[in-house]
Amino acid sequence: MQLSDWKREGRFFSFEGHRIFYRDEGVGEVLLCLHGFPTSSWDWSRLWPGLIPRFRVIAPDLLGYGFSDKPPRHGYSLLDQATLTERLLASLGITHVHVLSHDFGVSIVQELLARQLEQEKAGLTGLVLRSSCFLNGGLFPEVYQPRVIQRLLASPVGALVSRLVTQRSFERSFTSIFGERTRPSKQELQEFWEVITHNGGSRIAHRHIRFMEERHRYRERWTDALQRTRVPLRMVNGAADPVSGAHMAARYRELVPHPDIVSLEGIGHYPMVEAPRAVLEAVLAFMAGAARP
Repeated sequence: MQLSDWKREGRFFSFEGHRIFYRDEGVGEVLLCLHGFPTSSWDWSRLWPGLIPRFRVIAPDLLGYGFSDKPPRHGYSLLDQATLTERLLASLGITHVHVLSHDFGVSIVQELLARQLEQEKAGLTGLVLRSSCFLNGGLFPEVYQPRVIQRLLASPVGALVSRLVTQRSFERSFTSIFGERTRPSKQELQEFWEVITHNGGSRIAHRHIRFMEERHRYRERWTDALQRTRVPLRMVNGAADPVSGAHMAARYRELVPHPDIVSLEGIGHYPMVEAPRAVLEAVLAFMAGAARP
């Protein structure tokens, strides 16, 4: 599928006055796919043909990303992104979902799991996660290893750094988090860059990166959610990822009861791009088990 086709076949809904792009295709139980920084729902395009015959798959571009609106002065809180996700699903009449998440998308899922625990305790109804499959992401901030560009964006000079990022510097930094043998092609890099820079997206990267601070702020809440939830969990981990690879999987094994981890050796930060077949097999096997009564 071409990027232009991905965009043309998408839809929009309104969240607090902002247009949010999303893809909605397939039949069956609902699978929600949440992307990470700095990319978009396009990340899931390589898995799409294998998912939509089995699930109704919904993949939004979160606020500030991809083809969604990118307000230049917005706060871009992970809590707001979680609320956006809830409202999108509610607008579609969806109450139960399986979830596949990547990068900062895993933190959104942690917040949704925490909210689900609170709802259960209070006897309230809300969005119900039926299962959650995590790809590489910063589940535990104490072992997360951000790249130099991320640290700069999070620093007092972040706004300046956002304006100075070029396609060449992006490609160099982005390629470094892939596996040595699974690095993106020139065309793939061009597609990622096109989505990131759409409607001035690269200029607000310093606002996006605030998710790193939120991970520390809500660390106890979000770790507790992983430890207490009854929702089936699996991690599919690109072990060669310098940001959240084998070291993140090791921490997950230490902290999460009965850890279910699929390790992809030689694969970097974007398993769904680098090894889509292996990811699809791991996700479908897990979802099949989670869907059983």
